[in-house]
Amino acid sequence: MTRQVFINLPVADLPRSMAFFKALGFKHNPQFTGDDAACIIISDSIFVMLGTHAKFREFTPKAVCDTNQAVEVLISLSCESRKEVDDLVAKAIAAGGSTYDEPEDFGFMYTHSFVDLDGHGWGLLHMTAQPTQP
Repeated sequence: MTRQVFINLPVADLPRSMAFFKALGFKHNPQFTGDDAACIIISDSIFVMLGTHAKFREFTPKAVCDTNQAVEVLISLSCESRKEVDDLVAKAIAAGGSTYDEPEDFGFMYTHSFVDLDGHGWGLLHMTAQPTQP
């Protein structure tokens, strides 16, 4: 069985957040999308579940993080090339997101990042050397 990753993120405006991820080139799964939540397909094994704040609070007794004040999560996503890293950051900025750093080239790894409309941090990386299991 291939493991799948489902990342649950609270969003202030579901249609706006869906449009943001569509602008990055990601599709949604209509089977798991409704008025208060949406499933964004990142890859065959990675999905982002966007939920309104009210929907998100159904899954946790804790308050939703104010991402203007604190970091809630940093998500790292591998990319097929340096160009894909740069293209995704450019698309994110064009769709209303932001970035707080410059690209970094470590030789074996190239990175850059963006922050989505709700303040969630996305680190993008292209590696020429893959990590291995011990």
